[in-house]
Order: sequence, then C-alpha cells, then structure tokens
Amino acid sequence: MKTQQRTQHRIPIAKPLITDDEKRRVMDVLDSGRLVAGVKVKEFEQAFAAYLGATSAVATSSGTTALQVTLEALGIGAGDTVVTTPFTFVATSNAILHAGARPLFVDVDPHTYNLDPQAVEDALKREKARAILCVHLYGLPAGLGALREIARSHGALLIEDCAQAHGARYNERKVGTFGDAAIFSFYPSKNITTGEGGMILTEDEDVEHRARVLVNVGQDGAGEYVYEVIGYNYRMTDLAAALGLGQLEHLDEYNARRRANAARLTDGLGRLRWLMTPAEPPGCFHVYNQYTIRVPQSRDRLVKYLNDQWIGTRVYYPNLVPNSPAYRRLGFAGQFPVAETLAREVLSLPVHPALAEGDLERIIEAVVHFPRDRG
Repeated sequence: MKTQQRTQHRIPIAKPLITDDEKRRVMDVLDSGRLVAGVKVKEFEQAFAAYLGATSAVATSSGTTALQVTLEALGIGAGDTVVTTPFTFVATSNAILHAGARPLFVDVDPHTYNLDPQAVEDALKREKARAILCVHLYGLPAGLGALREIARSHGALLIEDCAQAHGARYNERKVGTFGDAAIFSFYPSKNITTGEGGMILTEDEDVEHRARVLVNVGQDGAGEYVYEVIGYNYRMTDLAAALGLGQLEHLDEYNARRRANAARLTDGLGRLRWLMTPAEPPGCFHVYNQYTIRVPQSRDRLVKYLNDQWIGTRVYYPNLVPNSPAYRRLGFAGQFPVAETLAREVLSLPVHPALAEGDLERIIEAVVHFPRDRG
C-alpha cells in the first residue's frame, strides 16, 4: 500500500496557476527597465477597482502593509480601540498595534467562523471603539449587513480584511465595498497572486490620498524628495502588478473552479457524521480560499494520515492570536469559547483551481476511509 501511494503525486494545499501570458507580461516589464511604481501599478489599481465596482484602489507591497496604511490613513492611532477577531492570521491585529491602537478581541460565529455580530454589539455596549475590523475568513463574507448597522449605530468605522476573499459577494455585492475601507492580499496562496502584494480600497478621497502618500515614503506629489508626512516604502513593483493584471483576468474562472471543487468535496464528505463541512449562509457567495472542515475528534491524527497519503493539509489557525506569547506579554487574554473550539477542530483540505478530478477523488476517498477507531 505504501509503495503504491509513493507512485502518486503529492496534492499540495495550495498551488498558484501562472500562465504563459502572465510570464510574458512580467518579462515585458523586465525588458522595459521600469520595475517599480510605474504604469503597470496604475493599470492594476484601476483594473482591480473596476472589478470590484469601486472608484479607486491603492497598491501596496503586501496585505499586511495595506492593513497598516489603511488604519493610519483613517486616522486610527494611540488611544483608539478596534474590535476584531481572535481567530485569524496575526497580521490583522498586528496592524492595529503598529498603528498605536488596541485590538479588542471578541468571539466568532460557530457556523461562519467570522466575527459574531452579537458579540461585537455586546462589546461596543461595554466599551467605545473607533472601528470594527472584520475578516472574511477562508473566503466567506462576514455578516456585513449586521456589522455595518452596528458600526453606524455606535459611530464606529467598518474596515474589511478581504485578504482571503477576492470576488466573494454578500447579497450580490462584492466584499471590499461595504466598509469605510478594505484591504486585499496577493500572497501566493490567495485566489490571485502577485507573489507579494496588497491593495487598499476606499471611496473616501482624503483617505485614498493619505494612503498614497504613506505608501510612497511620505511624498504627496509636491516634488521629489519633498516629504509631507513620515511615510513608508510600501510600493508595489511593476513586476507584481504585471502578474496581477494577468491573474485578475482569470479570477472569476478560478473562483468558479474553487466553488466546483468545494461542491464536489461537500458532496463526498457531507454524509460523514464525524466531521462538519463548510457553511455558505443565504446571501453569501463563498470563494473558498480554503475548504475548511471541522473534526471534533482525531483532527491531528487525520492530518498525519492524509500526509501519509501525500495529501497536503493545513490548520488555519491552531492558536488564537491573543493567546500567543507576544500578545500575552502585552496583557491580552480573554475567553473565546467558540474560537477556542475551532482552533482545536478546523482542518483545511486542498480546494485550489489546479486540482484535477482524480485529485478530488483521492482526497474524498482518503477522508472517508480514515480509521478513526485506531490509536
């Protein structure tokens, strides 16, 4: 059995698709000699904004830098509190801390894994916050209708972290267009990639202008080497933008494949009573950056078992952000029963658009035949 398995290829948890056209676009930039902050960056900003139905976008060097610049451009800083989730990648709350503000962690919904609107409401009744920073985790839109209403009623800004949700929709409107600002990431595991890169979306012209100045080392166009603010070198390269322009043309196609792969996985695994497949609530259009199941028992054994079958998996995320050593040293703590349960149970399976039908069948067969009663 082991020998037979070794003749099969490994199925990775993520695999970016790079076309020959995209390689040509990158080579054209290399041949041009203009590698940074040139015409391709402007073209990518315009194309990405148009895709989302927004008026403008600001490109950055990563999703993390996009978060940091967004908060600063919104005027969030020392003395401010930002409500966010403990169950996500650490960049979300790191950006809050780097801005000088304080993250206020609240629990998540057990079905969507996104911020629980009731928990947000309860937190804002106890403590005033400057903003709510929601994450559309795994590609599933957060409860934007409820969160936007809560933000308005409490005089708070709403910021969307769409790092995993390119093309996701809530009530037929693309995420990234609901809040006062939003960010996207183009890391290789995302629904489209530029290698590294990020994007800021906002309809507020003043916020957009401040973001552009901050990204460009504090220069606002008054002249080269004239610095209006203390900014950062967070510019996107033309190499990244050229790749992004090509990737963007395939985003809907790639998302359709992700959704089809997710549907096939759910069809094959949904009958198993010992795990839970992902939810897609009414009004939500999930783009499955990750296909994340819950395994209440034997999660870690399943990880090892699938690895032995040459099937890649990842646990996003095994530890809550406020429970990490760095955050504990800063005095963060708290009880987040749902998030803590998810951290023990979640497991992401391959769902990316590079999967073949045979890959999906291997994943389903392996999970179905997992020997739960051993060990």
